[in-house]
Amino acid sequence: MGGMPLNDMPWWRWRSHVRSALHMLSDPVFHRDVWLAGVDGYGDVTDAVYRLVEDTWLDNWSAEKYVGTIFRDSQEAALVDTAVLRVLRIMHQVGPDAPVTAYLEHPGWPEAVRAARDAHVRMATSDGEDPDAPPRTLEVLRIMTRSA
Repeated sequence: MGGMPLNDMPWWRWRSHVRSALHMLSDPVFHRDVWLAGVDGYGDVTDAVYRLVEDTWLDNWSAEKYVGTIFRDSQEAALVDTAVLRVLRIMHQVGPDAPVTAYLEHPGWPEAVRAARDAHVRMATSDGEDPDAPPRTLEVLRIMTRSA
């Protein structure tokens, strides 16, 4: 890991979940090599969307509410809000149980990927991590969020 520890934010576990989801949603190579290929250990698109919003309720209110607890500043929160809105719009249109291809073939998907990438890069960089490293498995995420 880089300079800034993941657990320097009060709600760092939630931050870790949001970052994990944005990371997976923002990486077209990951989509092809993991989600489309059916590789175990990473969940699917719906899992990533739920990880993005389940604890934070970002599907109900702005990430701005969490500046200082999950997000470092208003710019980070605004990028997350944009990504959440784009991804949720697609999920509501294709349905939460849709196959990965329904997401990837949706005309709004490239825009959602770009928004997720912008948010992911900002958050990873703020945490002192390489935004281009491959996404971690859900098991690694569980291990990371168990330790303080």
